[in-house]
Order: sequence, then C-alpha cells, then structure tokens
Amino acid sequence: MLFNSIDFAIFLPIVFALYWFVADKNLKLQNLLIVVASYVFYGWWDWRFLSLLFVSTWVDYMVGIGLKQQEQPTKRKALLWISIIVNLGLLGFFKYYNFFVDSFVSAFTFLGADIQARTLQIILPVGISFYSFQTLSYSIDVYRRKLEPTKDFVAFAAFVSFFPQLVAGPIERATNLLPQFYTKRFFDESKAIDGLRQILWGLFKKIVIADNCAYYANLIFGHSTQCSGSTLALGALFFTFQIYGDFSGYSDIAIGSARLFGFNLMRNFNFPYFSRDIAEFWRRWHISLSTWFRDYLYIPLGGSRGGTWSKIRNTCIIFLVSGFWHGANMTFIVWGALHALYFIPLLITNKNRNHLDTVAQGKLLPSIKEAFSMFITFSLTVFAWIFFRAENMEHAWQYASDMLVGLTIKSGYLQTINLFLFKIDPTVTLLLFIFLLIEWMGREGSYAISHTGLQWKRPYRHAFYYALVIAILWFGGKEQQFIYFQF
Repeated sequence: MLFNSIDFAIFLPIVFALYWFVADKNLKLQNLLIVVASYVFYGWWDWRFLSLLFVSTWVDYMVGIGLKQQEQPTKRKALLWISIIVNLGLLGFFKYYNFFVDSFVSAFTFLGADIQARTLQIILPVGISFYSFQTLSYSIDVYRRKLEPTKDFVAFAAFVSFFPQLVAGPIERATNLLPQFYTKRFFDESKAIDGLRQILWGLFKKIVIADNCAYYANLIFGHSTQCSGSTLALGALFFTFQIYGDFSGYSDIAIGSARLFGFNLMRNFNFPYFSRDIAEFWRRWHISLSTWFRDYLYIPLGGSRGGTWSKIRNTCIIFLVSGFWHGANMTFIVWGALHALYFIPLLITNKNRNHLDTVAQGKLLPSIKEAFSMFITFSLTVFAWIFFRAENMEHAWQYASDMLVGLTIKSGYLQTINLFLFKIDPTVTLLLFIFLLIEWMGREGSYAISHTGLQWKRPYRHAFYYALVIAILWFGGKEQQFIYFQF
C-alpha cells in the first residue's frame, strides 16, 4: 500500500478510529490492532510475502528468549548466528542471488571457462532490507545485554511490522521503539496535529517535488546520448531533488503517521543538502541506516580507535557495504566507493567532525565560506547520484564522461536553454525554488514546516496549509511508487 494512494487515505483514518475509539482502554488490544493493520498494509502489495515477515519476527523473538535463558558464551553466540543467518540469508537470497550467480559466471568466463548457471525470476519483497536490519538489531542488542528480551510476542510483532515505517524505514532500534509498545498511550491532540503537519509536508515533497523532478530526470537519463553536457548536469540535478523529495518525504509521512498513534520514530533526514562537507552530509542523510552501520559494523571493526589507516579501512568498508545494501548492481557499489573517496581527506586531516551544528544557525544567510562549502559538497553529491541512478556501469560512465566533457562546450548550453524554454514547465522551477526556500527557512526544526506559521494569524496559517493541499491535489495523479521500495 502506497502512502500516496487513495487506499492509504482510507486505511489510515479507519485504523486511527479503531485504535483510539475501540481499543483505547486496552494496551494489548491496541498492539494487536497494530499487528493486524500492519499485516494488511504489507499484504496489500503481495500477501505471499507475509510469511517472510512472520518468519523473521518469530526467529528473532525465539532467539531473544533463548539468549535470556542461556549464559554459556558459545551457545549465546550460536543463537546470535541463527538470527544473522536467517535474516541475512533471506535478504541475500531474494536480493542478491542473481547478482552472485552472474558475477560467478562472469569471473570464470574472464578466465576462459564456460560455465552455465541458471538465474531465477525472483521478486524482491518490499521492505525486506529494512525489517531484516530492524529485527537483527534486536537480537544483537539482546546478545550484548543492552536490552531485555520481550516475552510479549504481540508487542514484538508490532515492533517489527509497525506499518508506518515497515516498508522504507526509518530503521528503528528496539531500544527506542519496542519499549513504546509496553507503555500505555494517550491521545495527544498537539502531537496528532504535528503529525498531520509532517504528513502534509511529506506528501508535498513526494507528489509535488519528487514526482515532477522524476519526469525530467527519467527523460534525460533515458536519452542521455542525445543530450549536451549541461543538459546531463540538469538531469543529475533533477534526480538529486527527486530522490531527496521521494525518500525524505516517505520518512516524514512515516514519522507523522506514527505520531498519530502516540509513537516517536527516530529522525531520518536533517536537511542533508545544506551540508558543508561529506561527513556532515552522512550525519544528515538516511540517519537510521548510517547509524545502524556505525553501531553494528563500524564500531565492532574498531571504529576510530585505531590509527589513520585503520579508520580509512573501516570507513571504506562501511561505504561499500552501504552501497551494496542498496542493490545488487555495481553502480551502487561505485556510488558507495565515491563517497568513501570524498570522506577520506576529512579523516586524514581530522576534519570529519568539524560541522556538528546547523549551517548559519540563527542567521538568515550563510557566510561566503559556508555557501562555498555547501556548493562543493552538493556538487560532489550530485555527481555521485549519477552512478546511483544509472541503469548499469556502462551507462554511468558514459553519462558522467559526456557531462564533464560537454560542460566545456559552449554550444551545448543553447540546447539546455531551449530545454528550459520549451520542454520544462516553468512551474516546476518555481516550485523547486519555493521548496528550497521553505527548507532553508525551516532548517533548524525537526522538519521544514514544523514551526512555519505557528506565530501567524490563523487565516494566514491555514492559507499556507491549504496551498500545500491544493498543490498536492493539483499535481497528484497516477500513484508513483517510492524509490526505496526497490531496496
């Protein structure tokens, strides 16, 4: 079920009403309702994959019980490995089986051997990368004795399958979300209104910004061999805003929806395109995944405790694994490698934690130095997104090289000007400008419009919200799937 669908627009109020008006007096009934609603939400896409969700839930629940009862280190480690093998095994089969088969065949073909191997027509279950990591973090935290295992299977099933963040995150930690299922929830009107406000902004980012940018990004990437260098740069720029509006929009809707039911999910985006270096970008982009890799991979590898070369090695591993997590394609691995290369100079010079505050905090405009740093960081990010978006490595290299070479040819800019004048709807350019302005003005909040209009008179405040609703309805049409559903 898509957040930007009529189905969800009907589903959410029904679940909300049942949750607060029917199950309000009974915590267990509320949790059970969340489980049922979440399985309906997930099964709406393909009910056959509900079994995978249940298996992952049951295995980690039983592993947690076993870890509570077992004190012998070798047996505790064996239980943890059961969780790791089951979760990563399911993820690996559905997401990477064909990739490894093709890579195996290509390697032996390169060596002169002719190997016949059969790939499978495997459908990737939506959200498996997200809920696999979420349940796995539970087992790891219980193993490390950072969390007491639950005996309440319904609460645990609700934690794993919680529908607002089930399909594309945020990837919640059991230490944060699971205890919330043990605590009696009370309806908070101000919290619910704030949730609706964040849902509204998320829908605006997805439907108005991301989907409009997607049209032009797809057009240019799909005909890249016919475009000038400046037009290719424009296509990369459109995709940059598409993926941000799409993914952060999903997170906003997820966090806002959870708040309607009395839950607090972790923040997943913190205005990453206003970052002054790549380290700051990764503290602000897909925060739930980057912190997951930090806590469960980077720190166990040694983190920053070793020398410079150890830190560089661990950082490269994290970025390569992050790229591979995104998909079974070399383009994602190269995308991760590029960010590792961007990051290394900051590690060597010990400047990777220079920007922990908000850019131009308390000011209207950034300094010249801050503006220049943001421009460089943004440009590097845009270039890396080319590899993320390209169909394959050949397409990525061709696109990137044509863009860089073409940017030096003056005649190519005439094609881009013509594209702007006759092919690109000027409304889209205006909307992007308004969007960036609102994001910049709201960059110190938890999301862009968290405080927008709160001090205004009611007619002006409501006019602003109605304008967002009208824009969503005006530009809404065909339901566009969220990009991260494929991950």
